[in-house]
Amino acid sequence: MRPHRTLTKVLIANRGEIAVRVARACADAQLTSVAVYSDPDADAMHVHLADEAFALDGTSAAETYLDIGGLLEIARRSGADAVHPGYGFLSENADFAEAVIEAGLTWIGPSPAAIRALGDKVSARRIAVNAGAPLVPGTDGPAEDAAQVRAFAEEHGLPVAIKAAFGGGGRGMKIVRRMEEVESAFDSAVREAVAAFGRGECFVERFLEKPRHVEAQVLADTHGTVVVVGTRDCSLQRRNQKLVEEAPAPFLTQEQLDRIHASAKAICREAGYTGAGTVEYLVAPDGLISFLEVNTRLQVEHPVTEETTGVDLVREQFRIAAGERLSLSEDPAPRGHALEFRLNAEDPALGFLPTPGTVEAFEAPTGAGIRVDTGVRSGSTVPAEYDSLLAKLIVWGEDRQQAIRRARTALDELVIRGLPTVVPFHQAVLDHPDFTSQDELGVHTTWIESAFAADLEASPYLAAAATGAERTEMTVTVDGRAVSLGLPAALVRALRRGGSGGDAVGGDSHGAPGTDGGPGLAPEGERAGVVPAPMNGTVVTWLVEDGAEVAAGEDLVVLEAMKMETAVPAPAAGVFSRAGLTPGDPVERGQELGRLD
Repeated sequence: MRPHRTLTKVLIANRGEIAVRVARACADAQLTSVAVYSDPDADAMHVHLADEAFALDGTSAAETYLDIGGLLEIARRSGADAVHPGYGFLSENADFAEAVIEAGLTWIGPSPAAIRALGDKVSARRIAVNAGAPLVPGTDGPAEDAAQVRAFAEEHGLPVAIKAAFGGGGRGMKIVRRMEEVESAFDSAVREAVAAFGRGECFVERFLEKPRHVEAQVLADTHGTVVVVGTRDCSLQRRNQKLVEEAPAPFLTQEQLDRIHASAKAICREAGYTGAGTVEYLVAPDGLISFLEVNTRLQVEHPVTEETTGVDLVREQFRIAAGERLSLSEDPAPRGHALEFRLNAEDPALGFLPTPGTVEAFEAPTGAGIRVDTGVRSGSTVPAEYDSLLAKLIVWGEDRQQAIRRARTALDELVIRGLPTVVPFHQAVLDHPDFTSQDELGVHTTWIESAFAADLEASPYLAAAATGAERTEMTVTVDGRAVSLGLPAALVRALRRGGSGGDAVGGDSHGAPGTDGGPGLAPEGERAGVVPAPMNGTVVTWLVEDGAEVAAGEDLVVLEAMKMETAVPAPAAGVFSRAGLTPGDPVERGQELGRLD
């Protein structure tokens, strides 16, 4: 049993909407909140909303939100006595949890031992077996190389799933349906795993075709109480990243619900788990249930559970961390139905292409049953360095059909201008019988790629990454004393030029690079044969040799943006001449990647 500890000041080791969510919970609990921010996030909403905010000098995730030493130093400077990791970044990093505890701070999450046991998907499978949970065939440990993946596929058949052993959220996960894809899929999964989680180990398991993704929200305190707060369905995904979630999971039999509730509790007890966590399952069309993984953190989709149970999951995290008992002693019955729509900066008409930029206007809908959790407002910048999630729209109804009707109205009222979002996809889903049927749920985890065929129009916003979002240090004199200020780089350049020439505050007055043939770029219509970068990002790897003859649709190069890899296909057949770019080089939307002759 964890001894009782008094929390007074919480460092939020995260950014965006989850940092805002935790800061609001701190206010409700009368705790002081401390935000951290990277250079691109200096003017972000979570920075202004928290009681205090401290800079993490740098731009990339590795030098800011993943810097354990830097975060602990800010905790020391601010006088924080607890750390909440949010989700993503270091939220499932046992070394971080251990470092927080060793620094004498309260870790708002499960023990480092539980994180290690359940965060490693291989050991998590062993725990699930011991707990009697249902499982599909999988490797006993991480795959050493692509050859081992191929051997597993030959033994158990295709398709197979290659998964990051120390990650979640769909990153570092690749589905292989053809033997010739094994090597490239394994290499890509390892790269994504390293980029997102710092470790590249991947394991393999048999992939179920067209399953639903169902999960159980668990709370476990240090007094032995373990409850399942509710179930959720998260089947609407693209690239294994969830887009729409709902609670409770609809169209399950009582037997299936009982199996999920019982096995989720058994897994957490077997692992000695405390805190909030999610046990995830796949449910096949024939009703087969298979354990998937445990997320040892708060989930992005936690609000739908809160709206259907009245339980504040973040407040419960505070209670558990302080050594108190849960506010509930048994599984609550759900009340009504809730849907959550992730509002990502992506263009669904272009394959959910990540599109950083500036939010010119953000106007939330209103009305009964509407909740909006957001990390942006009008004027906010969405950096290319981090996740594409802007905000979440949560809609509650007395039943699923009312929630769907209210969601249609809410999405129609929602205003997001300045960059593409997935809202058109959400609107199309709410008009699709596979999702709205009153008799069954026709969507599944690969439904978007295999069955969704709505003709969505490309966004009118080109949304190149906002120039001027980067910041630089400038020393100014205030009352005779030198003071170092972090200012938008565009403003510094303008000041050094006497306020004239080229740069306007917040961006190029002549348009963002790549949108109208900016520096070094000709307009699209004048660039015959050029293969342009579809987004701002970084070159990961070339897939074809320089001077290779390629077919239309053949993948040429892999780019990474907003923590996701995207392969760029050849728009036509021809001989491809690569531009002088190497892995790690940054590219802007519209920049020449090569030419087809």
